[in-house]
Amino acid sequence: MTASVDLAMVNLDSSDPAGHAAFYHEALGWEVTHSQPEYAMISSGGVSIGFGLVEGYRPPSWPDQTGDLAAAEETFLAAGASKPAFQPGGERWVVLLDPIGQPFCICPRPQG
Repeated sequence: MTASVDLAMVNLDSSDPAGHAAFYHEALGWEVTHSQPEYAMISSGGVSIGFGLVEGYRPPSWPDQTGDLAAAEETFLAAGASKPAFQPGGERWVVLLDPIGQPFCICPRPQG
């Protein structure tokens, strides 16, 4: 099967784009291709991660106790997903299998 689309870039909100890019540069070894206080980017192999300044940015809380995993799980199961016995996430996330057996995780969306 030939892919008709490809991932080129992901952007993340940040309170410190240059610092964020520097961290992932060190962690991943990707090149810092742009770095300013309001926006920074790292790139490797035709894929980039951008970090954009968001004034007043607050990082998500983890784990988020306000999400309703049970309701989300029920919705996915009703749509045809199944739930394997092994659940490594405990109370933080649920592993489900789509109708053809591909695993995916659900977790509460960070609030704020």
